[in-house]
Amino acid sequence: MSESCLNVFTEYFKELEEESIQDNFVVVYELLDELMDFGFPQTTDSKILQEYITQEGAKLEVAKSKVPTTVTNAVSWRSEGIKYKKNEVFIDVIESINVLVNANGSVMSSDIVGSIKLKTMLSGMPELRLGLNDRVLFGLTGRDKGKTVMMEDVKFHQCVRLSRFESDRTISFIPPDGESELMSYRINTHVKPLIWIESVIEKFSHSRVEIMVKAKGQFKKQSVANNVEVRVPVPSDADSPKFKTSTGNAKYVPEKNLVVWTIKSFPGGKEFLMRAHFGLPSVENEEAESKPPITVKFEIPYFTVSGIQVRYMKIIEKSGYQALPWVRYITQSGDYQLRTNV
Repeated sequence: MSESCLNVFTEYFKELEEESIQDNFVVVYELLDELMDFGFPQTTDSKILQEYITQEGAKLEVAKSKVPTTVTNAVSWRSEGIKYKKNEVFIDVIESINVLVNANGSVMSSDIVGSIKLKTMLSGMPELRLGLNDRVLFGLTGRDKGKTVMMEDVKFHQCVRLSRFESDRTISFIPPDGESELMSYRINTHVKPLIWIESVIEKFSHSRVEIMVKAKGQFKKQSVANNVEVRVPVPSDADSPKFKTSTGNAKYVPEKNLVVWTIKSFPGGKEFLMRAHFGLPSVENEEAESKPPITVKFEIPYFTVSGIQVRYMKIIEKSGYQALPWVRYITQSGDYQLRTNV
């Protein structure tokens, strides 16, 4: 419930800070009155709340005189009478990879955090049925312990009919209008780092630091990682940077004590090299510095690590219109860290 409150307040005030709560005290009071009834969660969808609780205080009483049908309707997350000239559904399957590699090159921890996000532009009150590949569905229902994707912390949007899913593994729902998260999940599994980093950092006292970083794409050759950033920590007293890269660009960010190596397009199976040289002052800093890890950011389209796939999306509406579903897969870095010896 607390997460729902935060989401609603952020939707209303953009920045959720003490000042914004004080400035909008009346609206906060009204929202809490609708979010809960006798301590139980009630209407938690910000799109519905915005129909009758506006941010203009003068309009609050006027707006409340007419309760929207979504509050009295069985489908509280969707208004009636929605119309689009072109009916479409956009489905994004997004997986974030969390990896921690120690200085010896062993993966200490790893998991996948995924979500299926929708952007629905559909008229009327459509019924949608989403089909995932059996490998994932069996893992969700726990019926098969073989070659399945065992998902944990699975959460569905309130629109999903859970009883239907439990009986025949069909994900059926009447979707909210616009953007929403249909489901989220976590897969606690050993993940092979998609971009492997090898580093050699040599520090010569009172003189210089030499850094060599090798990045290798450990994913399918037909896939390409976009906007790759390798962030390498350097000593706080380093200066006079010099770089040499086999691809991309490297730059020194002194306020963060980092070298940021940017590669716009990184094909699977390829290896690239970056060398950096820094000068060190003749008087060494006596304070012991922390040893932050190398971090990596990337995004790989048309690819998921878990193998989750949308098999079909059926759209049924009483007027019988034809609608186009579009599916996009994205794998991206989450908390992706590789520790160093230096």
